Amino acid sequence: MRQPGSLIGLRIGGLSLRLRPRAVVVCGALTLIGLMLGILLLGTGTLHLTPSEVIGSLFGAGGNPTAERIILRIRLPRLVTAALVGAALGMAGAIFQSLSRNALGSPDIIGFTTGAATGAILQIMLFDAGPLGVSLAAFASCVATAVAVLMLSMKNGATGGYRLVLIGVGVGAILSGINTILLVKGGLDQAAAAQLWLAGSLNTRTWAHVIPVALGFAAIVPVVVLNARQTTLLEMSDDTASQLGVTPERTRLTMVLAAVGLTAIATAAAGPIAFVALAGPQLARRLTSSPDLPLMSGALMGTVLLLLADLVSQRTPFHVNMPVGLTTGMLGGLYLLWLLKRKRTI
Repeated sequence: MRQPGSLIGLRIGGLSLRLRPRAVVVCGALTLIGLMLGILLLGTGTLHLTPSEVIGSLFGAGGNPTAERIILRIRLPRLVTAALVGAALGMAGAIFQSLSRNALGSPDIIGFTTGAATGAILQIMLFDAGPLGVSLAAFASCVATAVAVLMLSMKNGATGGYRLVLIGVGVGAILSGINTILLVKGGLDQAAAAQLWLAGSLNTRTWAHVIPVALGFAAIVPVVVLNARQTTLLEMSDDTASQLGVTPERTRLTMVLAAVGLTAIATAAAGPIAFVALAGPQLARRLTSSPDLPLMSGALMGTVLLLLADLVSQRTPFHVNMPVGLTTGMLGGLYLLWLLKRKRTI
């Protein structure tokens, strides 16, 4: 009889896979929930559509050309962007929490998204840049912030742990102050545009926003998957991982760069989205009860959380269409209070 938490081994050619039955069930359930939320989102808006009308429009059998144009040109790009951004943040959060061995190891907690905001605000306030310029500046600034945090947190040739989190929080606080100064000193129109970007929004997203984040996600995920097992071993200790054939610092640096890349493409696509990277991996790990790095389950949970937040944002009372970043911030704040109340070791 198979024991709970046991592994199922699969071999495809020269590739071998280890699957945990419970994790497979959880991932399947999260995928189904994500699809259901997607159908609801595609039907949400000024033109309300039923699930059957949405499915018919997606497959060209709806018989309503107006509905098909709205879904395919406006709502579907927004939905795909949200799904990819949520997956990227969920996977990045899983990596940071594993490497730092801390439940608060999240890119929005340790200042990386704040760094991305600094670049975006500079572009908006000083150069009045368009969406492409703002996205590129946010990406570059996020990477630069991550490099600075990694260099400052390095001690005796190693990074990670509580030192990475604490230095990230400090750097994020400094950059947050800089962002506030830029907003105060800038023009009124530029400040309003910057505040809108800082809220984190999926509005007006098109296929031009989908393509960069999809390509970036597809390029980074294989690197993450190939280093997932080594990263899980690092959670025990560097010495133990070294005895098992892992090169700790090389693995840690590779995974940090991958997580930074995932954070950067997500922030560039939708602006700062709070707490998805924090809550997604932790909820996924609780559901799967797996000691492995929750990459797939964390990514799927991140997608579900962001889609759910977007649905809540669009269906608030009084027809107030809030930016999704504000919704995740409020919900995530409640989750963080619960986490700190429950865990005495953070």
